[in-house]
Amino acid sequence: MAKQKKVVAEEPLEKQLWKTADKLRKNIDAAEYKHVVLGLIFLKYISDSFEEHYAKLLAGEGEYAGADPEDQDEYRAENVFFVPEYARWQFLQNNAKASQIVVRDPEGKDITVGIGGAVDNAMDWIEKDNAPLKGVLPKVFARQNLDPTSLGELIDLVGNIALGDAKARSADVLGTVFEYFLGEFALAEGKQGGQFYTPRSVVELLVEMLEPYQGRVYDPCCGSGGMFVHSEKFVTEHQGRVNDISIYGQESNQTTWRLAKMNLAIRGIDSSQVKWNTEGSFLNDAHRDLKADYIIANPPFNVSDWGGELLRTDGRWKYGVPPAGNANFGWMQHFLHHLAPTGQAAVVLAKGALTSKSSGEGDIRRALVEGGVIDCIVNLPAKLFLNTQIPAGLWFMNRNRQGDARFRDRSGEILFIDARNLGFLVNRRTRELSDDDIRRIADTYHQWRTIGGSYEDVSGFCMAAPLARVQELDYVLTPGRYVGLPDDEDEFNFTERFTTLRAELEAQLSEESALNKLIADNLAKILTA
Repeated sequence: MAKQKKVVAEEPLEKQLWKTADKLRKNIDAAEYKHVVLGLIFLKYISDSFEEHYAKLLAGEGEYAGADPEDQDEYRAENVFFVPEYARWQFLQNNAKASQIVVRDPEGKDITVGIGGAVDNAMDWIEKDNAPLKGVLPKVFARQNLDPTSLGELIDLVGNIALGDAKARSADVLGTVFEYFLGEFALAEGKQGGQFYTPRSVVELLVEMLEPYQGRVYDPCCGSGGMFVHSEKFVTEHQGRVNDISIYGQESNQTTWRLAKMNLAIRGIDSSQVKWNTEGSFLNDAHRDLKADYIIANPPFNVSDWGGELLRTDGRWKYGVPPAGNANFGWMQHFLHHLAPTGQAAVVLAKGALTSKSSGEGDIRRALVEGGVIDCIVNLPAKLFLNTQIPAGLWFMNRNRQGDARFRDRSGEILFIDARNLGFLVNRRTRELSDDDIRRIADTYHQWRTIGGSYEDVSGFCMAAPLARVQELDYVLTPGRYVGLPDDEDEFNFTERFTTLRAELEAQLSEESALNKLIADNLAKILTA
């Protein structure tokens, strides 16, 4: 019988690219290298978009008859970034292996540089000719620790992304690669990386539950802009109109803000209202008068130096003055302050905010419940976040729980969902929610709040608790206190479980002993060599 050929699934393009790009990193930290790689992907994107429109202008057909391909206004009119001659991708790729390149700088001087200097010069040119990108692009390519040969290979790698269809190359493929690389760099950086990146599955869950179809979307601690990208993606995937959404954001870390501006530009999303200042949203609110239809945010957990002492009499604290030593309930009320009369919010907070009674936090939580703004609480699995092992939960808030014609009047109860047992391990330290997990949680929420929905409590997973029950439990909002145990918990066999765990422990101890002996033997060989 003929032997069947084994079919091996080809890895997605973005994974293949990541592996190759990571090999070229050599002695550069991921925190620094991300600006090199993401900067090149961004440069490739805007160059592709420019070349596509340049070809139309050059052909001079129809509405472009008589147009000048080098006229910057022709590109601004189509929301396309103008790319000057020395910044165009083809020029850089043609010179990627050259040791000396003659370029003209933005001041009009001819200079001789290596490939790193040529890319930095390209970034300077693009910022000069495109005001929205001023101060955004990285100029890190001429650094001594970045090997010119590796940079040339990286340019070739990025240059070969999805050759062929221009639209796929520019918008979909490069956007997907950029987003995937953001996540991989965040993983590589660990705790520091988590400060600029909210895991994809968490963002998708927030967006799928909130359904931001139309209106103003606000994130006052926007990181690299993932909430905005997935909001617009949600609208597109559900046959909506992306132009019906406008985004507003703020970020206190300038480097992260730059990543957000590039991430949004590569998706064709207007980022003019994504602001940066060092003080942050509490002390220097860049959108003081904004009333948003949707707020989607993952603020930093348990921040103690947020300026609380300076804001004791601030008008935002309608539900109680938050403690100076913890910003969690400051964030909550900041979000509510910025919600429109029919606005909704989806927020990630440390799990401790569900139970804490210290420094008046219990009183604020009670006021939020009695004020009728809390819609739903979701308990998340552990290990979802890269920068902390602190357990987290999602808070969904609604300014108009009784008067929105789209939804049932659920003002007399709160939906609790316990998703701690969902998700899968990516590695020993990191967990993700699967698409099925996201769908299950989001569907439960929609069935509960939508007119005509067929919601039912599920033991161990979800419960629509009346406010009287919340009051009985002293306004503690941990979902596990409400949903109970799964039906199959009754079948738990302690003896069987204990035997299994003991066998696993004995196997691990045996493996440890073998590894210790191997290490000792190898050390002995070294000492006697």
